[in-house]
Amino acid sequence: MDLSFLYQGLTHASLGAMVIYTLVMTHITIVAVTVYLHRYSAHRSLELNGALKHFFRFWLWLTTGMTTKQWTAVHRKHHADCETEEDPHSPQIFGLSKVLWQGAELYKITAAKAEVLERYGKGTPDDWVEHHVYQYSVAGISLMAVIDVLLFGAAGLTIWAVQMVWIPFFAAGVINGIGHYWGYRNFECPDAARNLVPWGILVGGEELHNNHHTYPNSAKLSVKWWEFDIGWMWITLFRTLGLAKPLSTGPVVERVAGKDLIDKDTVWAVLNDRFRVMANYAERVVAPLVEVELQRADAATRTLLKRAKSLLTREDTLVDAAGRNDISRVVDGNPRLKTIYEFKQRLQQVWTKRGGDAEVLLGEFKQWCIDAEATGIAALRDFVADLKSYTVPKLSRA
Repeated sequence: MDLSFLYQGLTHASLGAMVIYTLVMTHITIVAVTVYLHRYSAHRSLELNGALKHFFRFWLWLTTGMTTKQWTAVHRKHHADCETEEDPHSPQIFGLSKVLWQGAELYKITAAKAEVLERYGKGTPDDWVEHHVYQYSVAGISLMAVIDVLLFGAAGLTIWAVQMVWIPFFAAGVINGIGHYWGYRNFECPDAARNLVPWGILVGGEELHNNHHTYPNSAKLSVKWWEFDIGWMWITLFRTLGLAKPLSTGPVVERVAGKDLIDKDTVWAVLNDRFRVMANYAERVVAPLVEVELQRADAATRTLLKRAKSLLTREDTLVDAAGRNDISRVVDGNPRLKTIYEFKQRLQQVWTKRGGDAEVLLGEFKQWCIDAEATGIAALRDFVADLKSYTVPKLSRA
């Protein structure tokens, strides 16, 4: 009797074939997490075909044992309470090591709380198969183990183990941990989220975490021309096949060349695009002035000034005591840098009026523009001229 299948499985696959199989299987799981759980279920940034949704539900049961309601609820709570004591998995609270290596355990703790599921899990599947099949997570991952062993024999257990740790490590650990601790920031969103790398391939585009936290309802996570979001590539393919429909890809504003009138449409457009506006402020106002001051500075102050761009534009809630001290040292010794820092603070104060009276918001924004132009700083004057070009697209006004 030939028992070789016990060691080699039914496929008798080579090592290379098994590696390719593992990468394909884990990538499908990543696509299910980023497209279905994250962008569709948690944020409703796109619509998905019913058959495709059910495939993803089945696949996640098979390869992770996670339910849609639990993952969605935990993630929504993360956004609602980001970087606070109530955040399920913030490295700013728990420490990077704990989230990186025990992220799955932190997820399970919150997912087990009925009040969290009730409050944040609304709109998730509530059908027969969810209650009678998918809630039994051990059955799904056990079936996956059987399939892997049948296909590859003893090596199938290793492949299965890789599948089981892929999401807990890369999603729960790397993205939730390092993604709130290390990397670059395109935008000063009010939490510590960072982009790990500009090429979101390994974790389906989730590497672009700062972009996501800035525009959580966007189905596309890349914003710079040099960034790549493989999750968006799959969404584009699904859309071509009639299986998906993106609902949002970030703020929709219109720029009108030569427009110099500030009206309510200007204010609402600038407000809607405020994170990109502030990123432009850092690039077009702060950076050039810092460069000028660097040319004038002596060696003793040059090191401090090199940090000035990030210091003067950083989200206030993320500035620690040492950072505030450095800001004071920068602005106290330089009137021009003090001016652009104070105007940055004032512009951000305008955003706080967005829930109030439209006339008050318009008045404060106009006054900010008038005062900025009156400083005599060319970079500020040009920045105001750029803001005046903003308006709400006609389609949005209709």
